Amino acid sequence: LRDAHNRIIRDLRVSLTDRCNFRCFYCLPHGEPPLARKETILTFEEIWRVCEIFVSLGIEKIRLTGGEPLLRKDVEKLVEKLSGLKLNAKCGVRNAESEAEDRQRNPQSAIHIPQLKDLALTTNGHTFARRAENLKRAGLDRVTISLDSLKRENFREITGVDYLENVLGAIEAAKNAGLDPVKINAVIVRGRNDDEIVEFARFARESAVSFRFIEFMPLDAGHEWNREMIVSGREIYRQINSTFPLKLKTDSRGAETAWKYEFADGAPGEIGIIAPVTEMFCGACSRIRLTADGQIRTCLFSTEEHNLRDVLRSGATREEIVEFIRGVVLQKEARHSINDLNFTPASRSMSFIGG
Repeated sequence: LRDAHNRIIRDLRVSLTDRCNFRCFYCLPHGEPPLARKETILTFEEIWRVCEIFVSLGIEKIRLTGGEPLLRKDVEKLVEKLSGLKLNAKCGVRNAESEAEDRQRNPQSAIHIPQLKDLALTTNGHTFARRAENLKRAGLDRVTISLDSLKRENFREITGVDYLENVLGAIEAAKNAGLDPVKINAVIVRGRNDDEIVEFARFARESAVSFRFIEFMPLDAGHEWNREMIVSGREIYRQINSTFPLKLKTDSRGAETAWKYEFADGAPGEIGIIAPVTEMFCGACSRIRLTADGQIRTCLFSTEEHNLRDVLRSGATREEIVEFIRGVVLQKEARHSINDLNFTPASRSMSFIGG
């Protein structure tokens, strides 16, 4: 899949539900009426069909998101089904190692067989601890867990729930289950948790996890975002580096969202800084999104969506679905417009889009 700006699309984010049991102020502070369930939400069978087609077109990474994806019943069954895309059934079992061997033996004739290489999940961690082993067994490769404060009272104020211990338990369960690397996300907002930046970095060192610091973006249902609330990626870096000197892991982030750092003293753990507002990385974006109700979004900040659900349910052939997907990808925006004077917020808030 290649868009009109010559970017190759390899990363699909699939939202399983718009519902969430947290009420984070930067996302869904007051809650919103959920989408009608049976009439609009994609079934697991439909999700698998779409993902199989996307993988055949070159998608290599699938991330299951929400809302809170674990609110959807039997997610483990979907994970098991999707993990089968890591083995190309039509061509036999293949993996990156065997493909590399083929290329080494005959670089001219070796054929790349499309297959899924990474299956991940983003969760608030509330119920994850008791499901970690089963999700790993089903074929989940990695997990990202949200953790916006290490202080119980502040956590409650940010998320609207008193579940800090659940989230910390989820992190340990993910490590014990072998979901590697375990990534932790924190949205940094001035006046809310920017005083914990160094402590987050200390947590990364002590827990040997990848801790990612994310700039606050205008995706909240309450529409309270303003620039004064942004803590820039550079400011985050300076705060951490002043206490725990950092070393850039690579001078290019490629299609990744985060600049990645290791601790200069060799301590375990990793720091990732995601700065979509102050240092946009749209030029290398390789992502596309599918909402829980079957709409393709070509950017987090899109003001338009493309109704794949109705195409699926119309009885379209595989070729027609492929043609629809290719046409949508060609409409992917060159960049977001957060920093433009005429910026228009995304058509939906983050909980409905899927991260």
